[in-house]
Amino acid sequence: MSNLTIKALGRPAELLLIEDNYGDILLTREAFQDAKIANNLSVAGDGEEAMSMLRREGEHAHHPAPDLILLDLNLPRMDGREVLQAIRADPGLNRIPVIVLTSSIADRDILRSYDLKANGYIVKPVDFERLKEIVASIESFWFTVVVLPSAIAVEPSNAA
Repeated sequence: MSNLTIKALGRPAELLLIEDNYGDILLTREAFQDAKIANNLSVAGDGEEAMSMLRREGEHAHHPAPDLILLDLNLPRMDGREVLQAIRADPGLNRIPVIVLTSSIADRDILRSYDLKANGYIVKPVDFERLKEIVASIESFWFTVVVLPSAIAVEPSNAA
C-alpha cells in the first residue's frame, strides 16, 4: 500500500454525494456507516448546490474539497451530466474522481458519462446489502489502493 492513499494518510475520506432523493441519501449514509469507513460525507441536493460547494462559494466557502464525488444523473436545476461537464471543464476541479451512481441503465447515459470523463459508472442497487458491498468496494479501491490527487500538493502549472 502506498503511503499516499487516504487510508495510509490516516485521515477521513472527504466524499461529496450529489443526490436529490432523500431515501437514497439515507441509504448511502447508512451503507458508509455500516462499512465503517472513516469519512466525511457531504450532500448536495442538486447540481447548482454541488457546484457552489465544489467552488467553495458563499456559505460553502470553508467546505473541504472532496477526494471523491458520487454523482446522480437525474438532478433538479442542473442535471448530473451538466455537473460532470462543468467539473471536467474547471481546472480547479477536473482532477477530482467522479463516480456516477444512478438508477439509469440506459446505454446512452453510460456512454455519455464516460464521454464526459466519469471515472466509473455504478447502477444503484435495489437492495441494501448490495449497496453495502458497493460501498465497501469503493473504500477498498479508492481509499486503500488508489493515490488520489488530493494527496499530492502540486500546483496545476507544475504538473507533468
